Amino acid sequence: MTQNTQSDADFLFKEKTDRIIGAFYKVYRTLGYGFLERVYQNALFLELLDQGFDCKAQHPIHVYYDGHLVGEYIADIIVDGIVMLELKAVSELNMDHEAQLLNYLKATRMELGLLLNFGTRPQVKRKIFLNKNK
Repeated sequence: MTQNTQSDADFLFKEKTDRIIGAFYKVYRTLGYGFLERVYQNALFLELLDQGFDCKAQHPIHVYYDGHLVGEYIADIIVDGIVMLELKAVSELNMDHEAQLLNYLKATRMELGLLLNFGTRPQVKRKIFLNKNK
């Protein structure tokens, strides 16, 4: 399998993701840290809508194995049908959080995800999994 590079993630939908990240920081500056993830999700969803994005919150995604439905997960927010947002409200992001988002991308035709942490300090990670590698 071809390894995706960080430079791929930096340029895929860059203008759109820069605007999403700006909305994330606006919500973080307004609310600070300490709330449950759901509060941040609701606030970010409203902010993204206000900025003209087409968003779906708590969007179900089906996971298939060998042509069979084997599970479902709920994406926190899908933006414009092409960017998956995985939100956290933890003290620090770890590799498990990144792996979770990458697996979600593998299960869909979406190639770009943003891992956004509303922890004691805001954190953003861009993750890609190109469709040609699925």
